[in-house]
Amino acid sequence: MSRFPAEDIRNFSIIAHVDHGKSTLADRLLELTGTIDKTKNNKQVLDKLQVERERGITVKAQTASLVYSFEGKQYLLNLIDTPGHVDFSYEVSRSLSACQGVLLVVDANEGIQAQTVANFFLAFEAQLSIIPVINKIDLKNADPERVEKQIEKVFDIPSDECIKISAKLGTNVESVLQAVIERIPPYAGQVGYLIAGMKDVTEAQVGDTLYLQSHPVEPLPGFKSAKPMVFAGVYPVDQSEYNNLKSAIEKLTLNDSSVTVHRDSSLALGAGWRLGFLGLLHMEVFNQRLEQEYNTSVILTTPTVPYKAVLSSAKLIKEYKEKEITIINPTQFPDKSKVTEYLEPVVMGTIITPDEYTGKIMALCQARRAVQKNMIFIDQNRVMLKYLFPLNEIVVDFYDSLKSLSSGYASFDYEDAGYQTAELVKMDILLNGNAVDELVTVVHKEKAYSVGKTICEGLKDSLPRQLFEIAIQAAIGSKIIARETVKAYRKNVLAKCYGGDITRKMKLLKRQTEGKKKLRKIGNIEVPKDAFIKVLKTRSNK
Repeated sequence: MSRFPAEDIRNFSIIAHVDHGKSTLADRLLELTGTIDKTKNNKQVLDKLQVERERGITVKAQTASLVYSFEGKQYLLNLIDTPGHVDFSYEVSRSLSACQGVLLVVDANEGIQAQTVANFFLAFEAQLSIIPVINKIDLKNADPERVEKQIEKVFDIPSDECIKISAKLGTNVESVLQAVIERIPPYAGQVGYLIAGMKDVTEAQVGDTLYLQSHPVEPLPGFKSAKPMVFAGVYPVDQSEYNNLKSAIEKLTLNDSSVTVHRDSSLALGAGWRLGFLGLLHMEVFNQRLEQEYNTSVILTTPTVPYKAVLSSAKLIKEYKEKEITIINPTQFPDKSKVTEYLEPVVMGTIITPDEYTGKIMALCQARRAVQKNMIFIDQNRVMLKYLFPLNEIVVDFYDSLKSLSSGYASFDYEDAGYQTAELVKMDILLNGNAVDELVTVVHKEKAYSVGKTICEGLKDSLPRQLFEIAIQAAIGSKIIARETVKAYRKNVLAKCYGGDITRKMKLLKRQTEGKKKLRKIGNIEVPKDAFIKVLKTRSNK
């Protein structure tokens, strides 16, 4: 570390829309700097998770340190490869807080997409140096000149600042490393060690952590020569772990930095965390990681968003200790008689699409209660649409519906836009008269019937048949608005009756009916864990 003064250190991220070649570019940069050996098997080297390998996408920001010689001088380049899908935009914003510049990668065939725009503004607002990189110039239909004009029009970056490369073939990739040194300012802070268990990300620039029971402090692989920045942090440990951690830190030799450990008894290992997802892909990936990495079976419930309610009486305000309450769990949604108005979160969505799909996409947005705010042609064939969406309308799989309508060409991104007044109702799903808490949902009053009907139909196809009939109902308060029925298995109790008095047959059928009626009252209905996701996908496709 001592041979790399601050002025010779560059911290940068690679950002782009999904599948524009971020991870492939990272592979070439690692090879050029000798960080990894050059082999044919170097594909998505920084994507270490099994789920990333299987899906072919980056879901978690990954870090690496590169040493590069330029004009007779060695530089330390700390790289962060970020996800591209909108569901993982938090990873991007977190990564940018640890950087002084970014490589903004754009596909030479696809051009600017929604996540390209979102990532640019994240970097622009953070006042980072932005280097536009046009990738995949080796493709047959590549048009880098057209993409240059898009970048100049949308981002106001001169076209001569764009670097044209093929990350797959390695064409002109070394120019990217040189631009990082020349255009990105050096790191101006202190350098320290990465400590496992950092609590507050606003106080520390953290790439990732590795915690081992026998070695409480351990630098990440790839950071053996360069440690990421640490300003402050809280590590929840018991007394013995605290002593081990403090002892290990005291043995470290730090460069222009010091680390102090404070024990907070109010924090405990395994205390848990608040579960929140930005979309269906985020939720599915999280579930897949729990199953693959921890062998844990998880039941995924209906996604919801944080609603607000303005209380109507002084008594309720005194009870809740505030006039405006936030509702995270739909089962706790207050009755209309207790509130003045309901508020729902809204987001400003950006859609970029070929103009031939504009009509279909506008119809989709209107069906999701969106309000159009802007429409701009970024070139002769591509349109950028701005819509104000209720968050609840896009959180399930609006992205998938958009891709389906546009044959995969449209892209989508969104950002928080506050709250707006809405007519909302709580809808319960009943199985044989018993409410299922995991399926309680909050919907707009105008869409309650269609949503309830769709959920009931989805459950009918997902629930296994029983020896008794299952009534599936959607209810708002005491009013049933939709119903479906799962028919019971039927045993032929008359199979051994080869004639005889009809009254005997009627007696057997009556006894069977009474038995099924009793089973319906006392029988347990087990909802398969994948039924919830199937219902969500069915709901969103209707």
